[in-house]
Amino acid sequence: MFSFVNIFRIVALLEGVSYILLLFIATPIKYLLEDPQYVKMLGMPHGILFIAYVALAIMLKNDFKWTNKQFGWVLLAAIIPFGTFYVDRKYLKPAQ
Repeated sequence: MFSFVNIFRIVALLEGVSYILLLFIATPIKYLLEDPQYVKMLGMPHGILFIAYVALAIMLKNDFKWTNKQFGWVLLAAIIPFGTFYVDRKYLKPAQ
């Protein structure tokens, strides 16, 4: 059965993967090979996943009883490569 925690974990994983693909594959291809199609292809899904990640984090803040500092780290992780994987391991996985 899907709970908001499970959905958040899936979104965090997908957001992290899309961000890594965008940063380390699509962007170098855009600037080194002058082919922007991969950035265009990955940009919108990553943006939607980013917004979903932030919205779910806001919704689950009280359920996890995150302090403002912890919540800040959860939000900051969305803009740091591999950050969402850290959040999953440190804050989300122990909750199950």
